[in-house]
Amino acid sequence: MKILLCGSNGQLGCDCIRVFEKEHKVMPFDLPEMDITDKQNVADLMQKTSPDLVINCAAYTQVDKCETNGDAAWAVNVEGAANLAEECRKLGALLFHVSTDYVFDGTKEPPLSYSETDPVNPLSVYGKTKLEGEKRIAEITEHHIIVRTAWLYGIGGQNFLKTMLRVALSDPERTIKVVNDQFGSPTWTLRLALQMERLIKIQGQGIYHATSEGYCSWYELAINFLKLMEVPFNIVPCATSEYPTPARRPANSILENVRLKRSDNNKMTGWRHGLEQFVSRYRQELLDEFTK
Repeated sequence: MKILLCGSNGQLGCDCIRVFEKEHKVMPFDLPEMDITDKQNVADLMQKTSPDLVINCAAYTQVDKCETNGDAAWAVNVEGAANLAEECRKLGALLFHVSTDYVFDGTKEPPLSYSETDPVNPLSVYGKTKLEGEKRIAEITEHHIIVRTAWLYGIGGQNFLKTMLRVALSDPERTIKVVNDQFGSPTWTLRLALQMERLIKIQGQGIYHATSEGYCSWYELAINFLKLMEVPFNIVPCATSEYPTPARRPANSILENVRLKRSDNNKMTGWRHGLEQFVSRYRQELLDEFTK
């Protein structure tokens, strides 16, 4: 299978390459070679490469900046997704699109979670653009898979775990405040890429949720990660209200992988297990990234 991968330089894109290149021809693209907001660029590139599958990991994910750069977020998350869907429809290719927990308002009390059929109600510009991107894809082509995921981390790109490690290593005595009233399921991008591979093999269709099993707060995640990394740290819990941000975030980002479980195709593991595997594999590489 020929796979065109958009957003190949990001953390999920990097792990998609690792997973899919074993059995398929992966054609990775990112800016500036591929700009999904440029309809002609997308058309030219897809006609040239003629993929069987397009995986879209490209997104405008700077949640707070979306509030002031709504046009840029719309261009990538909505028009970009629509451009890919249109060309996939013309070529008869499958579009695999990555979406987010931010399509929900997060008002449920943990441990209650969100399934694929729960009403959506995004709180932020980012969430609204990602939801509109989902809708546009569904309107344009039936041949699509949309995976909503959350709290991603991986060895590529930047993420919450790397930020915690960088701060802890730069000044172990510094007090780091981390919110303990937002909850979600930390998800390793490699595990998600493997789940995506499974969905393609079973010819999945429509919207799926795919996150690790179980949940925690950002505070719990930071503590568990830095303990596994065996580095000194000084982390204390705080409330979201102590750090107001331009974009409202869902307090509950716990997604339930209902469709995967019902079809006996859920390959996601517990978040602690995934975190332990991640650190076991990449501990030295992570330390080297911030100490050399």
